[in-house]
Amino acid sequence: MITTNTLPATSGKGRLITLWTLSGLVALAFVFVGGGKLAGTAAMVELFDKVGLGQWFRYLTGLLEVTGGIGLLIPRYAFYAAILLVCVMSGAIFTHVAIVGGSPAPAATLFVLSGIIAWLRKP
Repeated sequence: MITTNTLPATSGKGRLITLWTLSGLVALAFVFVGGGKLAGTAAMVELFDKVGLGQWFRYLTGLLEVTGGIGLLIPRYAFYAAILLVCVMSGAIFTHVAIVGGSPAPAATLFVLSGIIAWLRKP
């Protein structure tokens, strides 16, 4: 008699619900924060003044975040949107650590969550 110590496969439906919930929450966060950048909130204008690349970079970052957030909700593009957001958050973490100071924890959290989504959505 052969016995195995394998765990049962995770439910496809439960994984899908988790993936959609995670994607929805992360997309909401990126659309909200990216929208603040595009709207020119005082905090974002001040932050990007400290970065020193000009306000065009605030618009570019906001556009990438909003586009990536929306892309997370489209299954065909979700993997690529998650990879895009991982790259954007890599830059955000570096910027917080090396240039503007402050806590990189929010960017690091979104980096990890976007990475998880990319891993779960990999083709």
